[in-house]
Amino acid sequence: MTQTDVKPPKIEFPCPDYPIKVIGDTVVGFKDTVIEILSKYAKVDLSTLAERQSKEGKYTTVQLHIIATGEDQLHNINSALRATGIVKLVI
Repeated sequence: MTQTDVKPPKIEFPCPDYPIKVIGDTVVGFKDTVIEILSKYAKVDLSTLAERQSKEGKYTTVQLHIIATGEDQLHNINSALRATGIVKLVI
């Protein structure tokens, strides 16, 4: 493999403006739960917070940006969010 064959990583860490979108059941406190979990693992930029519900109101999407420090951190965030039972997808 030559130098030109080596591809750069998709994400360079630390990434100060890493977007995370969390989709889950519309329940009381969904947004607060997402923010609480993200805050345990990363510095969260609340000024980027966006929240919306699906057309039928069954699902809620919360999107914001964090400072991503590595793949382990992102894996831990995903695992913690999914463990809530109300999160369906983390993008």
